[in-house]
Amino acid sequence: MSSVYARQFVRSCTASLSSRTLARSSLPRSSALSRRAYSEGPASSSEKDQAEQPPKGSEQQQSGSEKPSSPDAEKLKAKEAEVVDLTGRLRYLQADFINLQRNTAREKEQTRDFAITRFASDLLETVDVLSLALKSIPPSALSPPSSESPSSSSSSSDSPSEKSPLAYLQELHHGVEMTQRQLLQTLFKYNVKPFDPTGDKFDPNLHEALYQAPIPGKEPGTVIDCQKMGYMIKERVLRAAQVGVAQETS
Repeated sequence: MSSVYARQFVRSCTASLSSRTLARSSLPRSSALSRRAYSEGPASSSEKDQAEQPPKGSEQQQSGSEKPSSPDAEKLKAKEAEVVDLTGRLRYLQADFINLQRNTAREKEQTRDFAITRFASDLLETVDVLSLALKSIPPSALSPPSSESPSSSSSSSDSPSEKSPLAYLQELHHGVEMTQRQLLQTLFKYNVKPFDPTGDKFDPNLHEALYQAPIPGKEPGTVIDCQKMGYMIKERVLRAAQVGVAQETS
């Protein structure tokens, strides 16, 4: 009998223990449910304000992202100004280079055109001497005298070893004239051209007055005589013409 009572006592103890453990395990669930129900209720005004306000971290991130952009913008503006400055300098350099090319080409052309200026000036003295030699012989001295018969002139021409002095003079005059013509053609080849200002108005840029004389019927300041012809090399005066100028008769 004692063993039966002992078994019943053990069973009752285990049942009471199991009921207690079940009661304890049910308590946290109810509190959690009550807490969940409380949190799911309507939100307060402070919670709404906190929800509407943006977080402080995002504002700091935005301000931090804007700060680096301002130095970049300044650098971009500086680079744009530098590009504009360099472009302007490049244009000025291009214009200077074009002007330098034009000036160099002009100087080369002038050097080529006026390289023989000194040589041509010295050669003009020879042309002047030949001109004086031709002027020293009057045209009447080159023509045979009228008293000479045609038969004598023909006989003298038939024998070349017995030429008359007139024939020698004519040949000499012809040779000097050809030499002068050849020199003038050579000068003309290099753009050196003579000019005779007789009858023109006196121009101090082109003429050199040697004397003045009152000439009736001539306008004062008119060139009446040309002692030495003037010469031009292209559009530049190589030598001024030496002339005589008419003066007032009063």
